[in-house]
Amino acid sequence: MTIPTPSPRRALVLFSGGQDSTTCLAWALSRYGRVETIGFDYGQRHSAELACRAPLRRRLAEMKPDWAARLGEDHLLDARVLRELGASAMTDDIAITLQASGLPNTFVPARNLLFFTLAAAQAYRRGLDVLVGGMSQTDYSGYPDCRDNTIKALQVALSLGLDQPLTLETPLMWLDKADTWELARQLGGAALVELVRVETHTCYLNRRDVLHAWGYGCGECPACVLRARGYAQWKARSRPHSDRP
Repeated sequence: MTIPTPSPRRALVLFSGGQDSTTCLAWALSRYGRVETIGFDYGQRHSAELACRAPLRRRLAEMKPDWAARLGEDHLLDARVLRELGASAMTDDIAITLQASGLPNTFVPARNLLFFTLAAAQAYRRGLDVLVGGMSQTDYSGYPDCRDNTIKALQVALSLGLDQPLTLETPLMWLDKADTWELARQLGGAALVELVRVETHTCYLNRRDVLHAWGYGCGECPACVLRARGYAQWKARSRPHSDRP
């Protein structure tokens, strides 16, 4: 993978503390001259991800001197209004099931729309012109706010609403989870893969008591199943690398 010369543009990464957003943060640090992060406390059941954010930022900065030089401030916003709008398996202690709509009840309506809108407001105040999110239309649960068309439409709306160009980047949009593991390897080698494996949090049930080959989690919720399957596929499909953990 050829890493381009860093752009002078300034980016804001939607950074949850999970696998995807951590990979996206490394991606942004490889591409932009200034990178800040933003996270959201929406009363998520898997609150462990919020505790992962600061250590991950610190470890990424330690990984490469140029990443440390580009990594700017972090912002954490209160978005718990999402919980007030109705229950979901992401915010309440209820079983994960499919709804009549065909979507799992882990779907939080308009979550990503709100996140990008708040991030756009923060970017406007901070003089940043790129927003980076870890949405994917390849490996996802059918969430409509993860689709490429949704993100493209949102980019147009936010740019018009702010009356200045704003780019929404989704580097994982057409990658499956195995590809995401490989992207981490390309960006930071075995060290970044291990950081993602051990220090990020994805499990919807908030379990961090068992370390599996693919990371911490219950091993049974949709997020864990997807992450585990992607890790196994990545290990199986990729040619051997000298820096593979």
